[in-house]
Amino acid sequence: MKVLILLLLPLVFSASIEKHEDGQFDSLPAEPKSRFAMLDDVRILANGLLQLGHGLKDFVHKTKGQINEIFQKLNLFDKSFYDLSEQTNEIREKEEELKEKTSKLQENNEELKNLSSKIYSQIEHLLQDKVQLQAKIGRLEEKLNQITEGHQEFQDHKELASLKQYVEQQDMNIRRLLKVVADQNVQLDYQNGQIKDLEDKISNSSVGDTKKGSPRSYKLHDPRSFNSSSNSTNQMLDPNVSDLPRDCNDLHSQGGRRSGVYTIRPNNSAEFGVYCDFTADAAWTVIQRRTDGSVDFNQTWEDYTRGFGDLRGEFWLGLQKIFSISQQADYILHIELQDWKNNNRFVEYLFSLGNEDTSYSLQLTQVLGNVPGALPEYTPMPFSTSDHQSQHLNCPAELSSGGWWKASCGGTNLNAKYRPRVKGERRRGQGLSWKPEKGRMYSLRSTKIMLYRTEMENFD
Repeated sequence: MKVLILLLLPLVFSASIEKHEDGQFDSLPAEPKSRFAMLDDVRILANGLLQLGHGLKDFVHKTKGQINEIFQKLNLFDKSFYDLSEQTNEIREKEEELKEKTSKLQENNEELKNLSSKIYSQIEHLLQDKVQLQAKIGRLEEKLNQITEGHQEFQDHKELASLKQYVEQQDMNIRRLLKVVADQNVQLDYQNGQIKDLEDKISNSSVGDTKKGSPRSYKLHDPRSFNSSSNSTNQMLDPNVSDLPRDCNDLHSQGGRRSGVYTIRPNNSAEFGVYCDFTADAAWTVIQRRTDGSVDFNQTWEDYTRGFGDLRGEFWLGLQKIFSISQQADYILHIELQDWKNNNRFVEYLFSLGNEDTSYSLQLTQVLGNVPGALPEYTPMPFSTSDHQSQHLNCPAELSSGGWWKASCGGTNLNAKYRPRVKGERRRGQGLSWKPEKGRMYSLRSTKIMLYRTEMENFD
C-alpha cells in the first residue's frame, strides 16, 4: 500500500504543476478558480487511492484465510501420512514374524519328513525279515514232516516255536510302526495346512500394506504340551459307569480333560491310582516324574516293584503296575527331558516289558524324538537296583544309585540321585543326565516318563 501511494504522489504533484503552469497564461482573476480545481482533483485522487487501499486490504485478508486453510490441509495430510507410515511399519514387522513362523514350520516339516522316511525304511527292513523268516519256517515245516526221531523232532519243534514267536514280534513291531507313520502323516498334513495359511497371510499382508488392519495371529497346537497342575483333583466323569477305566486313555474317551490323580484298573489287575496328563487330543499315563529331589529314589527292589512317592509331585509308579498297564494294549513310551536352561526335549520308543521272572526286562525301538537316543535298542535290559542286580552286572555302589533298566554299569539313569546345580560348581556326569553314545551329554533338571495307548487294533 505504501509503495502504491509513493508511486502515485509524483503523478499528483506533476498534474498540479502542469495546471499551475497553464494557469500562468490565464488572466489574473482566474487564479483562485485553478487552485480550487486542483484541490478537487487531489480529493478525487485521494478518494480513489483510499478505495484502492481498502480493496487491497480485503484482498490481503482473503489471501491470508486461503493460506491458513492450505496450511491446515497440509497438517492433516502430514498426520495422515505419518499414521499410514506407522501402520505400514507394523504390518511389515508382523509380516516378518509370520515369515519366521513359516520358516520354523517348514523346518519342522522337513524333520518330520525325514523321520517318516526313516520309519518307512525300518518297515521295509522288517518286511524283508518277515519274508525271510516265513521262508525259513516253511523249510522247517517240510523238514519236520521228514523227521522220525523223537528227540530231533522235539528240538525242531522248539526251534520252530522260537521262530514263530520272533515272527509275531516282528509283526507287532510292523503294526506299531504303521501306527506311528499314520500319526506322523496326520501331523504333517496339519502343519502343511498351517504353513499354507501363513503363506496366504503373508501374501495378503504384502498386497495390503496401505490398508488399515492388523493380521490374524496363528498358534500351532502342540500335541505334547501338558497341563500338569499340582492343584488338580480327582474328577468324576460318569457316575453311571461302574467299571473303572483301564488307563488314562479310557478316561479321555469318557470326557476327562483335567489333569490329575485318578483310579484305574487294568485288565487282570487290582485297582490303583495314577496321574493322568490330558490334552485336547491325547491322554498320557505318567509312570515317573522328577522335579526337585524331594523324594529319595535310592530305594530297594521291593519299593521299585510296589512304587513310591507322591503322585502329584515326584514319584515312581511301580514295576508291577507298569507291567499290568503295558500288557493290555500297545503303548508308546514317551520320555520328557528338561535341562538347567529350561530347554525341553523328548524321545519316544516302541517297547515290550517282561514280567518279574525276567526282572521286568525292557526292550526298546526308538521311533521319534528331538534328542539323540541314550538307551540301547533291540537289547533286553533287566531292571536293577542296589539290592537286585542281574548276574552279568556287578556295579559299584556309586553307579547303583536308584533303580533303572541297565545293560551295563553307568550310562543313562533317570532314577539316579538328584543333585541340584550350584552356580559356579561343575559336576559333569553326576545327577540326572541323558548320555547318548555319540554327541553331548545333557544334565537334567527334571524328567517325566509316560505311556500312551496306540490303539493298534485299528490295523488288525
